[in-house]
Formats: sequence, C-alpha cells, structure tokens
Amino acid sequence: MRLRCVVLDDYQGVATECADWSVIEDRVEVIALREHLDGEDALAAALADADIVVTLRERVPFPGSLIARLPRLKLLVASGMRNSVIDYDAARAHGVTVCGTASSSTPPVELTWALLLGLARGIVQESHALRTGGPWQSTVGADLHGRRLGLLGLGRIGSRVARVGLAFGMRVSAWSQNLTAERADEVGVELAPSKEELLAGSDFVSVHLALSDRTRGLLGAAELALLKPTAYLVNTSRAAIVDQDALLAALYEGRIAGAAVDVFDGEPLPSGHPMRTAPRLLATPHLGYVSRANYETYYGQAVEDIRAYLAGSPVRVLP
Repeated sequence: MRLRCVVLDDYQGVATECADWSVIEDRVEVIALREHLDGEDALAAALADADIVVTLRERVPFPGSLIARLPRLKLLVASGMRNSVIDYDAARAHGVTVCGTASSSTPPVELTWALLLGLARGIVQESHALRTGGPWQSTVGADLHGRRLGLLGLGRIGSRVARVGLAFGMRVSAWSQNLTAERADEVGVELAPSKEELLAGSDFVSVHLALSDRTRGLLGAAELALLKPTAYLVNTSRAAIVDQDALLAALYEGRIAGAAVDVFDGEPLPSGHPMRTAPRLLATPHLGYVSRANYETYYGQAVEDIRAYLAGSPVRVLP
C-alpha cells in the first residue's frame, strides 16, 4: 500500500506541475487540496489518513493538539526553513519528522516594489477608471526620486529593497533593534537614530522584520501618528507587526496617504473583512513568495525531502 501525501493550500492548482512527483509515485499517493482548511477539526478530518503533509509557509498551524489527532502522520514538510506555527516538541514526541525547503528572497523584494510603485502612481485606481470609462487622470503621482525611503529591517530582503530604492535616487535610511552603523554602511544607507525618527522623516516606510515578541505590535497607533499625512506604508512581512485596527483607523481618517499590505492576521481574508474595502489601501492576497521559481523550489525540494525520508537519508530538518 502506498503512503498518502496531502499537499495543503494549493490555491492555484500547480503543486503537482511545479515538481516531478513521478519519482515517488510508486510509494506515495499525492493529494493536493486547493481549498484552505480552517480550524483544527477540519484539518484533523482531512488529514486523518495522511502519512505525509506538505504545508505552504505558515498558513496552517500545527499545534500539539492537532498533531496528537493525526496518528498516521510521520513526515511534515514546510516550505521555507523557518516556521513559527509548528509545535516541534509535540512533533518529536509523536515521532513526526519536520523538514523544510529553501526559499528565495527575490519574490518578496519584487512584490514590495510593485506595491510601492502601485501606491505612488495610483496604478489600480487609474487602471480601473480607464477600463470603466471613469475620469481621464484623476490622481497626481508621488515622486520617488529625492524622497526618503525608511526601512524597518535591513536583512536579506530589506537590504535588497534598499538597493532598489537607491537606484531610484531615493534617500534610504533603516532601523531595527539590532541594526549597526557598520551594516547600514555596508548596504549604503543611513542608520536612523530611532524608530520614531525614521517614521517621522520618511515619505515611504516598508516593513522587513521577522515576527517575534519584540516586533509584534511594533507599529501601533502612536507610531502611525508619527507618519506624515503624505507618507505611505508598505507591509510584506507579517501582519502582526502593525496594529491592524490602528492602521485601518489611519486609513479611514486620512491620516496617511495610503498603505499597501500583503499579509493579514487571518488568511485567507474573510469576505467581509474591513481590509477588503478600506480606503487608500492597496491589498494583495499574500503574494510575496508566490512565483514560479519559488514554487519550483518549494515543491521540488519537498519531493526531495520525501524521497530522502523514504530512503532513510538525511532530510532538511526543522527547526
């Protein structure tokens, strides 16, 4: 009897196209689920007979209570080499091997700039007006050249976003709790004296921090109040870094020029969620990592992990 492998959240229906699963088909039956499973009961029912699960990023939590309800589960493959929603201790206790894959920083860098440019030039609004017979030119674009780009975080992604900003002729500054002047100099940007000064002095602010106890709620109502009324905020990192209620209030009250977000507290976003209709907001459904090359890496290396596990060879163990 073949083992059963369930691939979660294959929204676009491409998981089996982006890798050669035929190399394990004699030992593994692959089932890709396109619909998101919300809640532990739904997951426990759908995965009851799964020996292997492939989960996409941090969309689906695997707490100890869920793992305990999956007695057949032996291998859990997560895309990327960091996943904060898996209970690793519980997995080990139940004999579940957890492994990961590589993940490129290129797609989120590119999406960050797509969102920032879309905000600055009113791309969505102008395109919609053109297609529906609306006014010809209704917005005045915000310039990038000579303006200040403030980056919260200057790691793998933030540093690449910085270099693009410099290429546009922007003045780029950065801040994080551990950022040093040496690191800022290495990237060619200014080190902001404080988070508050970065927010108050920037025309565009982009978030590139990992979610942790220190960064959760880092931008609340007080911090958003420091932004200029002409400033734009972009968040492609994690929703919880920015207080969502405070952001919505700033948008509805027109206290900032606009925001672009690719991440949300709950995903997929419920149909009636205020983020779907907020003014001055450009929102995308967590597309930061979604690219052909990244999917080929995720699913290709997932197949490699499964193949190695079946052969008793080393796998990319998390954490």
